[in-house]
Amino acid sequence: MIKNKIWYLQKTNLFKEMSSDEMKELDRITVEESVKKKSAIFFPGDPSQKIYILKEGHVKISRVSEEGREVTLALLEPGDIFGELEVLQDSPRDTLAEALDDSQLCVIQKEHFLSMIHRKPEYSLRLVKLIGFRLKKIENRVEDLVFRDVHSRAALLLLQFSKDYGRAVPEGIQIDLKVTHQEIANLIGSIRETVSAILGEFKKEGLIAFEGRHIIVVRPDLLKEKAGSFPISSVSRD
Repeated sequence: MIKNKIWYLQKTNLFKEMSSDEMKELDRITVEESVKKKSAIFFPGDPSQKIYILKEGHVKISRVSEEGREVTLALLEPGDIFGELEVLQDSPRDTLAEALDDSQLCVIQKEHFLSMIHRKPEYSLRLVKLIGFRLKKIENRVEDLVFRDVHSRAALLLLQFSKDYGRAVPEGIQIDLKVTHQEIANLIGSIRETVSAILGEFKKEGLIAFEGRHIIVVRPDLLKEKAGSFPISSVSRD
């Protein structure tokens, strides 16, 4: 079955309780855009004229320091909304948004989005919940950076990936998200060389395996020992 734009919008937390007429209006003001793998959706300093709903693919949100070091703040999956905070603040973009693979976006212009929020206060409440969820995720990541060593952070990330993007295969749980060692390093506050060495250690110890560019978690129980006593994130998106 080919899933149309309305089908995806109805699955988005912000819009899932819309009436049929409201959904038709949303469909009217929403435009689909295709973005190629590794292409930027917006850069820091760009004007904030649109909000985005990820329909297909994965998008990385990151900050880049003046020295050129990148820190990944979030990896987005289908159904996620992004770019709305700067629109609400009427401020320029302060992050980089980049497609990790060929992606499809649903785009709403700023004026349409703000008009919709003003007409329907309940959407503001849902936005507050979504923003609160993101802040909690960032808070958890800061906690990880402070209290965990790099091996523990790498193990935790692989466990989180297996939970969010994993599927069962004979060898274990295959992570169906293709990320480079550099992208993993950006997520755990490390450097590519260290990540490559750690993944090599995990493979040698039988914790993970590789299938092409995919990572397979072979022994999640042992990865949990590496990660330590902190729980895998279970913050609800709803």
